[in-house]
Amino acid sequence: MPEAAKTRILLADDHALVRRGVRMILDDEPDLTVVAEAGDGAEAIEQARAHELDLAVLDIAMPRLTGLQAARELSRLRPRLRILMLTMHDNEQFFFEALRAGASGYVPKSVADRDLVEACRAAVRDEPFIYPGAVTALVRNLLERARQGEPLPARAVTDREEEILKLVAEGHTSKEIGDILFISAKTVERHRANILQKLGLRDRLELTRYAIRAGLIEP
Repeated sequence: MPEAAKTRILLADDHALVRRGVRMILDDEPDLTVVAEAGDGAEAIEQARAHELDLAVLDIAMPRLTGLQAARELSRLRPRLRILMLTMHDNEQFFFEALRAGASGYVPKSVADRDLVEACRAAVRDEPFIYPGAVTALVRNLLERARQGEPLPARAVTDREEEILKLVAEGHTSKEIGDILFISAKTVERHRANILQKLGLRDRLELTRYAIRAGLIEP
């Protein structure tokens, strides 16, 4: 297959060894090629601006911006770019968060060697992908919620609050966060106070624990 006909992929993961392994899986296929790599969500956005891409494969837990945060921004910047999430977490909530962020679905890293290629092709066809092992549990859960009249759980914080929460949990100062997000340190402090109040948290330690549970940072 000529190079021009291949699906051009951006691969973003903060672990170089993981990127290398995933790249080998993708580049081994005749219709897929990795043309750009990134080590965090912010760099993924930069690479998407710099390259012609068909698909972005993003790890969920990355420094600076998570894959979900990057996906939201990429969906705004490049509406035609297809997005697929990789994750260490086998968690149904990440599937729904991925869809909300503009992704076609997600693949656990534990089954990437088996399911990632199929997921990439589904994403390019603009079809949602959920790896086979999760289908039964998801359908059962959704049916149970529907029977009880429950909606899908709403997000606890806004996109901006999530960005600040993640950066605080990573140990950045208010000034550093302001520089990264192009806002003032006072605005960061105001957001931080709102986050603590909204989530019922007292300090950075509790905030960090919340960020780990929410998949914003790795423990």
